Amino acid sequence: MKLKEKLQQLRSEGRGILATNFYNLETLHGVLNAASELNEPLILQLTQSSIDYMGLETAVNLGRTGLKQFGVEGWIHLDHGGSVELAQRCLDAGFDSVMIDGSELPFKDNIEITKEVVKRAKSYGAHVEAELGYVAKLGQSHDEQVFTQPEEAKQFVDETGIDALAVAIGTAHGFYKSEPELQLDLLEKISKSTDASLVLHGGSGVPASQMQKAISRGICKVNLATEIKNIFMKTLQSELRNNEEIDLRKVFPVATGEITKLVKTKLQIVQNNK
Repeated sequence: MKLKEKLQQLRSEGRGILATNFYNLETLHGVLNAASELNEPLILQLTQSSIDYMGLETAVNLGRTGLKQFGVEGWIHLDHGGSVELAQRCLDAGFDSVMIDGSELPFKDNIEITKEVVKRAKSYGAHVEAELGYVAKLGQSHDEQVFTQPEEAKQFVDETGIDALAVAIGTAHGFYKSEPELQLDLLEKISKSTDASLVLHGGSGVPASQMQKAISRGICKVNLATEIKNIFMKTLQSELRNNEEIDLRKVFPVATGEITKLVKTKLQIVQNNK
Protein backbone atom coordinates (compact mmCIF):
# COMPACT_ATOMS: atom_id res chain seq x y z
CA MET A 1 0.00 0.00 0.00
CA LYS A 2 1.26 3.48 -0.87
CA LEU A 3 1.89 5.80 2.10
CA LYS A 4 -0.71 8.29 0.87
CA GLU A 5 -3.36 5.54 0.89
CA LYS A 6 -2.28 4.38 4.35
CA LEU A 7 -2.50 7.86 5.83
CA GLN A 8 -5.90 8.47 4.27
CA GLN A 9 -7.11 5.17 5.68
CA LEU A 10 -5.83 6.03 9.16
CA ARG A 11 -7.36 9.50 9.03
CA SER A 12 -10.76 8.08 8.11
CA GLU A 13 -10.48 5.68 11.05
CA GLY A 14 -9.35 8.39 13.48
CA ARG A 15 -6.01 6.66 14.03
CA GLY A 16 -2.38 7.61 13.59
CA ILE A 17 0.96 6.14 12.57
CA LEU A 18 4.30 6.66 14.29
CA ALA A 19 7.20 8.00 12.23
CA THR A 20 10.52 7.26 13.93
CA ASN A 21 13.98 8.50 13.03
CA PHE A 22 16.90 6.08 13.05
CA TYR A 23 20.62 6.81 13.24
CA ASN A 24 22.43 3.47 13.05
CA LEU A 25 21.73 -0.27 13.11
CA GLU A 26 20.93 -0.31 16.83
CA THR A 27 18.34 2.46 16.77
CA LEU A 28 16.79 0.93 13.64
CA HIS A 29 16.45 -2.48 15.26
CA GLY A 30 15.06 -0.91 18.41
CA VAL A 31 12.14 0.75 16.64
CA LEU A 32 11.48 -2.16 14.28
CA ASN A 33 11.40 -4.70 17.10
CA ALA A 34 8.71 -2.62 18.81
CA ALA A 35 6.60 -2.45 15.63
CA SER A 36 7.07 -6.17 15.02
CA GLU A 37 6.06 -7.17 18.55
CA LEU A 38 2.86 -5.10 18.32
CA ASN A 39 2.25 -5.87 14.62
CA GLU A 40 1.95 -2.16 13.81
CA PRO A 41 3.05 -0.26 10.70
CA LEU A 42 5.86 2.28 10.95
CA ILE A 43 7.46 5.08 8.97
CA LEU A 44 11.27 5.12 9.09
CA GLN A 45 12.68 8.63 8.81
CA LEU A 46 16.10 9.92 7.79
CA THR A 47 17.35 13.49 8.06
CA GLN A 48 20.19 14.95 6.04
CA SER A 49 22.48 14.57 9.07
CA SER A 50 21.73 10.85 9.29
CA ILE A 51 22.18 10.45 5.53
CA ASP A 52 25.52 12.25 5.72
CA TYR A 53 26.54 10.06 8.67
CA MET A 54 25.61 6.66 7.23
CA GLY A 55 25.68 7.38 3.51
CA LEU A 56 22.50 7.51 1.44
CA GLU A 57 22.71 4.03 -0.08
CA THR A 58 23.71 2.40 3.20
CA ALA A 59 20.91 4.13 5.10
CA VAL A 60 18.21 3.16 2.59
CA ASN A 61 19.43 -0.43 2.38
CA LEU A 62 19.48 -0.69 6.19
CA GLY A 63 15.88 0.52 6.34
CA ARG A 64 14.60 -1.76 3.57
CA THR A 65 16.43 -4.80 4.91
CA GLY A 66 15.23 -4.08 8.44
CA LEU A 67 11.58 -3.82 7.42
CA LYS A 68 11.85 -7.17 5.64
CA GLN A 69 13.79 -8.84 8.45
CA PHE A 70 11.30 -7.80 11.14
CA GLY A 71 8.23 -8.31 8.97
CA VAL A 72 6.99 -4.74 9.45
CA GLU A 73 4.78 -2.85 7.04
CA GLY A 74 6.68 0.38 6.59
CA TRP A 75 7.91 3.24 4.44
CA ILE A 76 11.13 5.26 4.22
CA HIS A 77 10.76 9.03 4.45
CA LEU A 78 13.10 12.02 4.15
CA ASP A 79 12.54 14.17 7.25
CA HIS A 80 13.06 17.95 6.97
CA GLY A 81 14.63 17.97 3.54
CA GLY A 82 16.20 21.39 3.12
CA SER A 83 16.59 21.52 -0.66
CA VAL A 84 15.16 20.31 -3.94
CA GLU A 85 18.51 18.65 -4.64
CA LEU A 86 18.38 16.51 -1.49
CA ALA A 87 14.78 15.52 -2.21
CA GLN A 88 15.83 14.49 -5.73
CA ARG A 89 18.68 12.34 -4.39
CA CYS A 90 16.28 10.59 -2.04
CA LEU A 91 13.72 10.03 -4.80
CA ASP A 92 16.44 8.50 -6.96
CA ALA A 93 17.46 6.29 -4.02
CA GLY A 94 13.93 4.87 -3.77
CA PHE A 95 12.42 6.76 -0.84
CA ASP A 96 8.67 6.28 -0.52
CA SER A 97 8.19 9.81 0.74
CA VAL A 98 10.11 13.08 0.95
CA MET A 99 9.59 16.20 3.01
CA ILE A 100 10.60 19.59 1.69
CA ASP A 101 10.79 22.02 4.59
CA GLY A 102 10.40 25.59 3.40
CA SER A 103 8.65 26.68 6.59
CA GLU A 104 11.25 29.37 7.35
CA LEU A 105 10.85 30.90 3.88
CA PRO A 106 8.25 33.53 2.94
CA PHE A 107 4.87 31.95 2.19
CA LYS A 108 5.18 32.35 -1.61
CA ASP A 109 8.72 30.94 -1.66
CA ASN A 110 7.59 27.97 0.43
CA ILE A 111 4.89 27.31 -2.14
CA GLU A 112 7.34 27.51 -5.07
CA ILE A 113 9.98 25.17 -3.64
CA THR A 114 7.29 22.73 -2.56
CA LYS A 115 5.64 22.74 -5.99
CA GLU A 116 8.97 21.83 -7.56
CA VAL A 117 9.41 18.80 -5.29
CA VAL A 118 5.81 17.68 -5.89
CA LYS A 119 6.42 17.86 -9.63
CA ARG A 120 9.56 15.74 -9.37
CA ALA A 121 8.02 13.22 -6.98
CA LYS A 122 5.05 12.57 -9.25
CA SER A 123 6.98 10.43 -11.73
CA TYR A 124 8.29 8.28 -8.87
CA GLY A 125 4.85 7.80 -7.34
CA ALA A 126 6.30 9.24 -4.14
CA HIS A 127 4.50 10.93 -1.27
CA VAL A 128 5.36 14.57 -0.43
CA GLU A 129 5.16 16.33 2.93
CA ALA A 130 5.71 20.03 3.61
CA GLU A 131 5.47 22.33 6.63
CA LEU A 132 3.60 25.55 7.29
CA GLY A 133 4.03 27.72 10.37
CA TYR A 134 6.76 27.73 13.03
CA VAL A 135 7.73 24.49 14.75
CA ALA A 136 10.94 25.35 16.59
CA LYS A 137 13.90 23.21 15.56
CA LEU A 138 16.67 22.08 17.91
CA GLY A 139 18.45 25.16 19.26
CA GLN A 140 15.70 27.56 18.20
CA SER A 141 13.57 29.54 20.63
CA HIS A 142 10.34 27.96 21.85
CA ASP A 143 8.99 31.40 22.74
CA GLU A 144 8.06 32.40 19.20
CA GLN A 145 4.75 30.91 18.13
CA VAL A 146 3.44 31.24 14.58
CA PHE A 147 0.57 28.81 14.27
CA THR A 148 -0.67 27.36 11.00
CA GLN A 149 -3.84 29.14 9.91
CA PRO A 150 -6.70 27.20 8.23
CA GLU A 151 -7.03 29.61 5.29
CA GLU A 152 -3.32 29.50 4.52
CA ALA A 153 -3.25 25.72 4.95
CA LYS A 154 -5.99 25.33 2.36
CA GLN A 155 -4.27 27.71 -0.08
CA PHE A 156 -0.90 26.02 0.46
CA VAL A 157 -2.24 22.51 -0.16
CA ASP A 158 -4.33 23.61 -3.16
CA GLU A 159 -1.43 25.42 -4.84
CA THR A 160 1.30 22.85 -4.16
CA GLY A 161 -0.58 19.56 -4.45
CA ILE A 162 1.20 18.07 -1.43
CA ASP A 163 -0.04 14.88 0.21
CA ALA A 164 0.76 15.75 3.83
CA LEU A 165 1.13 18.96 5.81
CA ALA A 166 3.10 19.36 9.03
CA VAL A 167 1.22 21.92 11.11
CA ALA A 168 2.34 24.31 13.84
CA ILE A 169 -0.12 23.95 16.71
CA GLY A 170 2.15 24.32 19.74
CA THR A 171 4.81 21.64 19.43
CA ALA A 172 8.59 22.03 19.05
CA HIS A 173 11.50 19.78 18.23
CA GLY A 174 13.57 18.59 21.18
CA PHE A 175 12.54 18.52 24.82
CA TYR A 176 10.10 21.00 26.34
CA LYS A 177 10.86 23.24 29.32
CA SER A 178 7.21 23.00 30.31
CA GLU A 179 4.32 20.84 29.15
CA PRO A 180 3.16 21.96 25.69
CA GLU A 181 -0.43 23.03 25.17
CA LEU A 182 -1.60 21.97 21.75
CA GLN A 183 -4.06 24.25 19.97
CA LEU A 184 -6.66 21.54 19.46
CA ASP A 185 -9.48 23.85 18.35
CA LEU A 186 -7.19 25.33 15.71
CA LEU A 187 -6.18 21.83 14.58
CA GLU A 188 -9.82 20.92 14.11
CA LYS A 189 -10.34 23.96 11.90
CA ILE A 190 -7.24 23.13 9.84
CA SER A 191 -8.46 19.56 9.43
CA LYS A 192 -11.79 20.79 8.10
CA SER A 193 -10.06 23.15 5.66
CA THR A 194 -8.04 20.52 3.77
CA ASP A 195 -8.02 16.85 2.81
CA ALA A 196 -4.22 16.63 3.14
CA SER A 197 -2.90 14.26 5.79
CA LEU A 198 -1.86 16.27 8.85
CA VAL A 199 1.46 15.68 10.59
CA LEU A 200 2.56 16.43 14.16
CA HIS A 201 6.27 17.23 14.45
CA GLY A 202 7.94 17.46 17.86
CA GLY A 203 6.18 14.39 19.26
CA SER A 204 8.83 13.81 21.94
CA GLY A 205 7.46 14.86 25.30
CA VAL A 206 3.87 15.52 24.22
CA PRO A 207 1.56 14.02 26.88
CA ALA A 208 -0.36 10.94 25.75
CA SER A 209 -3.75 12.55 26.33
CA GLN A 210 -2.93 15.54 24.12
CA MET A 211 -1.47 13.35 21.42
CA GLN A 212 -4.59 11.20 21.34
CA LYS A 213 -6.82 14.27 21.20
CA ALA A 214 -4.74 15.61 18.29
CA ILE A 215 -5.16 12.31 16.41
CA SER A 216 -8.91 12.35 16.98
CA ARG A 217 -8.95 15.85 15.46
CA GLY A 218 -7.09 15.01 12.27
CA ILE A 219 -3.41 14.26 12.94
CA CYS A 220 -2.51 10.93 11.33
CA LYS A 221 1.33 10.97 11.40
CA VAL A 222 3.29 11.60 14.59
CA ASN A 223 7.07 12.14 14.45
CA LEU A 224 9.40 10.82 17.16
CA ALA A 225 13.16 11.46 17.18
CA THR A 226 14.61 13.21 20.23
CA GLU A 227 13.42 10.65 22.78
CA ILE A 228 14.97 7.85 20.70
CA LYS A 229 18.41 9.50 20.66
CA ASN A 230 18.13 10.44 24.30
CA ILE A 231 17.23 7.04 25.71
CA PHE A 232 19.86 5.30 23.59
CA MET A 233 22.68 7.59 24.69
CA LYS A 234 21.60 7.87 28.35
CA THR A 235 21.41 4.09 28.59
CA LEU A 236 24.84 3.68 27.04
CA GLN A 237 26.32 6.29 29.34
CA SER A 238 24.89 4.49 32.35
CA GLU A 239 26.08 1.08 31.16
CA LEU A 240 29.61 2.28 30.46
CA ARG A 241 30.10 4.34 33.60
CA ASN A 242 31.50 1.45 35.64
CA ASN A 243 31.89 -1.12 32.91
CA GLU A 244 35.14 -2.28 31.37
CA GLU A 245 33.42 -4.31 28.63
CA ILE A 246 34.91 -3.56 25.21
CA ASP A 247 32.58 -5.75 23.14
CA LEU A 248 30.00 -3.33 21.75
CA ARG A 249 27.86 -6.32 20.78
CA LYS A 250 27.26 -6.91 24.47
CA VAL A 251 26.74 -3.27 25.45
CA PHE A 252 24.63 -1.85 22.60
CA PRO A 253 21.74 -4.36 22.91
CA VAL A 254 20.86 -2.94 26.34
CA ALA A 255 20.30 0.51 24.81
CA THR A 256 18.49 -0.99 21.83
CA GLY A 257 16.13 -2.75 24.21
CA GLU A 258 15.27 0.54 25.90
CA ILE A 259 14.34 2.03 22.52
CA THR A 260 12.01 -0.91 21.93
CA LYS A 261 10.26 -0.27 25.26
CA LEU A 262 9.91 3.44 24.47
CA VAL A 263 8.56 2.93 20.95
CA LYS A 264 6.09 0.25 22.08
CA THR A 265 4.64 2.78 24.52
CA LYS A 266 4.39 5.43 21.80
CA LEU A 267 2.80 2.99 19.33
CA GLN A 268 0.15 2.12 21.86
CA ILE A 269 -0.59 5.81 22.43
CA VAL A 270 -0.85 6.55 18.70
CA GLN A 271 -2.99 3.52 17.89
CA ASN A 272 -5.27 3.43 20.92
CA ASN A 273 -6.77 6.89 20.81
CA LYS A 274 -10.42 5.98 20.80
